[in-house]
Amino acid sequence: MSDLAPAPVEVLRLTSAGLGQIAEGEAVPYVLPGETVSPTGKVLKPSPHRVTAPCPHFRSCGGCVLQHASDSFVADWKAEVVRDALSRSGLRGEIAGVVTSPPGSRRRAKLAGRRTKSGALVGFHARRTHQIVEIPDCRVLHPSLMMLVPALQDLTREIASRKGEVAYSVTRTANGPDLMIEGGKPLTAPLRQRLAALAETHSLSRLSYGEEPIASRLPPVQKFGRAEVAPPPGAFLQATPEGEAALVEGVRAAVGGARRVLDLFAGSGTFALSLAETAEVQAVEASAPMLGALDHGWRHATGLKRVTTLRRDLFRDPLIGPELEGFDAAVVDPPRSGARAQVEALAASDIGRVVMVSCAPATFASDARRLVDAGFFMGPVTVVDQFRWSPHIELISAFTRS
Repeated sequence: MSDLAPAPVEVLRLTSAGLGQIAEGEAVPYVLPGETVSPTGKVLKPSPHRVTAPCPHFRSCGGCVLQHASDSFVADWKAEVVRDALSRSGLRGEIAGVVTSPPGSRRRAKLAGRRTKSGALVGFHARRTHQIVEIPDCRVLHPSLMMLVPALQDLTREIASRKGEVAYSVTRTANGPDLMIEGGKPLTAPLRQRLAALAETHSLSRLSYGEEPIASRLPPVQKFGRAEVAPPPGAFLQATPEGEAALVEGVRAAVGGARRVLDLFAGSGTFALSLAETAEVQAVEASAPMLGALDHGWRHATGLKRVTTLRRDLFRDPLIGPELEGFDAAVVDPPRSGARAQVEALAASDIGRVVMVSCAPATFASDARRLVDAGFFMGPVTVVDQFRWSPHIELISAFTRS
C-alpha cells in the first residue's frame, strides 16, 4: 500500500451549476478555473479572479455560489455558458452584453422557517440540504425585505409545527411588502387576528395564509410601463427592477414598429403592458388570476392601446395556424422547460419577428434552433443577470425572417 498523499489537482472549468470541475470529473464548490486545490478542496494556488466574498453567510447559505469570483469573471462565465449552449445546438451567437443587477436589489424571495428548542430559524437552505441558515447580513435581498425577518422569526415560533417547515414568499411592492405564508398550523380566529396585527405593524401591503386572504391594507402594485398591476399572491415576477427594465427595453427594441403583438406566457403583463404604449397586444397565459391582474391594470391605465387576454395552456394547446394570423411579432417568455410546441407553431406561421426571453440557456438554444431551421435569423443575445452570484442566467434575443 502506498503512503503517498493524494496529489493536488487543477480546476479545469466551472459546471453550469457554478462548481469547479477537475480531470476526474468531480465537482468542487467555491473554486475557480486554473486554481490548484488539495483533495479536501483547499485552494493552494488561487486564481487572479478570486476575491473576498462580500457576504458573511457565503459558504453556509445555499443562495450564492459565486461570491468568491470577480464581477467581470462571473459576467464572462455566464456569457460563455450561453455560447456553449448555442454551440451544442449548432448555433453561433453574438453576445451583445451582460446586464448585472446590483447588490441588495432582489425584490422577491422564498424564505424558510423552522422552530428550534431555543426559538426559531428563518433564512435560506444550505446547499443541497434542508438545513436553514440565518441571513441577517444578506447582500442579495432588498433591505425592506430583510427588515421583515425578525417578525417572521417570531411568527415561526407560533405557527410552525415541531417537525414541519414554513415557507414565506416575500415580495417588495410600491405599497409595502407582500407576504404569503405556506405550511403553517391550521388557521384559527386568534391566529387570523395575530396575522392581521402583523400586517398593520409592519405596513404590509397584503398578507395571505395559503389561499386564504388575511389582510389587504393597500394594493400590492408593481409598475409595468404606465400601468399599475397587483399580481396574485406568489405570482411570478422578475427578480429585480433592474433586470426587468433590461428585459423590457430589449423586448421593446426587438418588436420595433410592430402594430399587433402576441405576448405568449404573458404572466401579469410585464411585457404586454409596456408594449401596449405603441402596439395592440394579445396576452396569452394559463393562470386566470394573473390574466385578471393584467386586465385590471390595463383598464385603469391611460394612454395604452388595446390589450386582449386569452387563457391558454400553451404547452398542451399552443396557438397554431389561423390563431397566429394578423400579428407582426410575438414575444415568448416560457418557464425553464422552454416552449417547443409553441415555437414550432410560430416557425410554421407567417409571423416575421419573434422575441425569445429565457431563463434556461439549454432550452433557449433548442427553441432557437427550431426558428433558425425555419428561416429566421438570430440577432445578438443579451445576458441578464438578475440572480447575482448564482449560476442562474436569463437572456433575450430577437429572431427575424431572413
